[in-house]
Amino acid sequence: MQEVIVFAEGPTEEQFIKRVVAPLFRSNRVSLKPQTLNTSQDAKGGAVNFDRLKFNARNTLRQKPNAILTTFLDLYGLDTSFPSFTEAKQHTDVYARTEILETALHKAIVEHIGCRNERFIPHIQPYEFEGLLFSDVSALILTEPSWNHYLAKLQAVRADFDSPEHINDSYETKPSKRLENILQPKYKKTRHGPLAAEKITLAIMEQECAHFRGWMNKLRGLIA
Repeated sequence: MQEVIVFAEGPTEEQFIKRVVAPLFRSNRVSLKPQTLNTSQDAKGGAVNFDRLKFNARNTLRQKPNAILTTFLDLYGLDTSFPSFTEAKQHTDVYARTEILETALHKAIVEHIGCRNERFIPHIQPYEFEGLLFSDVSALILTEPSWNHYLAKLQAVRADFDSPEHINDSYETKPSKRLENILQPKYKKTRHGPLAAEKITLAIMEQECAHFRGWMNKLRGLIA
């Protein structure tokens, strides 16, 4: 069994990996184990600075010499301490930005730890997990009975962008904020996020979200 540790942004992403992504790989002897990182002495989950990521990555890969490490971090709110952050910010194309950030992150982590290249798979999700939920808003609204009243508004948001991964990254326009503003009862990340993802399915998310599909294909590459 190939063990894959997934550093997740927060508890919502942790549950998404555990409940939706991991079962897809289990039958192929790849075990995905998500975990959130301590962001301070008393808190876990949320934005992680680069020093804390390096520290946890080193400890994890040294303690588990046969494991592979990957990340599932949001591009929205990514800490400015990440390598090539300023360079990536200059690009308006979201896929160019994530490519620059992931390439720099891979180089920095591998050099810091001294591990083989294939032991670290960086992934930064544009712009955040909730973007994936716009892959199929008709399935998303099945999460709560009353959400069907808001289908047209959700469809209008999706229609404004090339893909769910292009839904933009300011506090008022990020995907999760749009869901919170549109839906009643209000969208709650930890409660609704994993449930909605299960209804939408990974197949549809991969069809709609090229960057997420690329990460999934890298994980499939671990299957013996």
